[in-house]
Amino acid sequence: MIEPFAAVEIISAKRDKFELSNAQIDWTIDAYTRGVIADEQMSALLMAILLNGMNNREISRWTDAMINSGEKMNWSMLDRPTVDKHSTGGVGDKITLPLAPLVAACGAAVPQLSGRGLGHTGGTLDKMESIKGWRASLSNAEMLKVLQDCGAVICAAGAGLAPADKKLYALRDVTATVEAIPLIASSIMSKKIAEGTSALILDVKTGSGAFMSDPNDAGLLARTMVELGKRAGVNTRALVTAMDVPLGLTAGNALEVRETLEVLSGGGPADVVELTVLLANEMLDAVGVKPKVDPATALKNGMAMDAWRKMVVAQGGDNDAPLPVAKEKVEIFADLDGKLLTLDAMKVGVAAWRLGAGRSKQGELVQAGAGVEIHAKPGDLVKAGQKVLTLHTDESNRFDRAKEALIGAFSIGGIDAKINRLPLVIERVN
Repeated sequence: MIEPFAAVEIISAKRDKFELSNAQIDWTIDAYTRGVIADEQMSALLMAILLNGMNNREISRWTDAMINSGEKMNWSMLDRPTVDKHSTGGVGDKITLPLAPLVAACGAAVPQLSGRGLGHTGGTLDKMESIKGWRASLSNAEMLKVLQDCGAVICAAGAGLAPADKKLYALRDVTATVEAIPLIASSIMSKKIAEGTSALILDVKTGSGAFMSDPNDAGLLARTMVELGKRAGVNTRALVTAMDVPLGLTAGNALEVRETLEVLSGGGPADVVELTVLLANEMLDAVGVKPKVDPATALKNGMAMDAWRKMVVAQGGDNDAPLPVAKEKVEIFADLDGKLLTLDAMKVGVAAWRLGAGRSKQGELVQAGAGVEIHAKPGDLVKAGQKVLTLHTDESNRFDRAKEALIGAFSIGGIDAKINRLPLVIERVN
């Protein structure tokens, strides 16, 4: 077949700041999915998009082309409404893990199609795979069965769902093009719209540990995605939330599952519990479900834990198997008495990544036990010699690079010093 365009024409058009036509965009996504456009050519185009941007029409068409590259899911046979949550990713952001079973316990269905780690941010599937036997890849029939039986499923998007995005997602991770707003928005929304859920709550992170460190950029991304959802007929809302400090007290795979179990047992760090309950209420409200037991109570009384255990078993996981623990650990201590003023989420995320919790190239295996444990958060009083962080890895030669990433990661001041923290919810987009 004679191709209507050449990749080099499209790359040079975007390099020179021209708009791409609908026909050019449709062909680009289709040709890349078919393998006509090579990875190195698509890498060049992604960088041109990162540097020169796309307008709303281009973003919308790019998203539609990615949706049309594969199948669309249908949950109409379920006896309850479907709602999903997507986070743009951060450090210690394990919210999906307790949230999906919590919302299921309260009466909505959650088809949570999740991804792997991107850059310094952890991936939901990588975390869940630290549970012995748990399977990320399910057929559509298996997905539907888990959803019917348990009310929630956390799994990988099937190969048929936005296959163009699957290729682009892995390429963005290794070409330093993750941060482009058009690419983030189209990647997230193509999967979520193709997933066929009736409502979607977006948790757009901002602060040092987020891809959008500037709250204004995060707000723009939130509005771009809500607009894409609205155009596709999906009831979409977004919250811009804080990621200046890691969420909770762990960043890593098995470490974050352990913390999830604490939350589902009615305990866990206050910030994780607060955001989980907040998002659960948003999700239930978006699909008009008025639960008999409110989410905060369902976390405390074991209902959410029951839904979690059932979901884990349905996907082959062993709830009673011990979680993996890294072979080596190194502790980092406070060097003076005072109040912890800052804890830089990005530096903690990069350290966890260098310890083996994330990947530096496509397809690389991650370590289940690697990561960073946090013993003090901003506002806490610390003494000289007190543990602030513990680093975990299976390979001790990783510690030096992780420690380099943590230079200046936290600061200690006088007990009267002011803490500058972002509020948990910065902006709401309906």
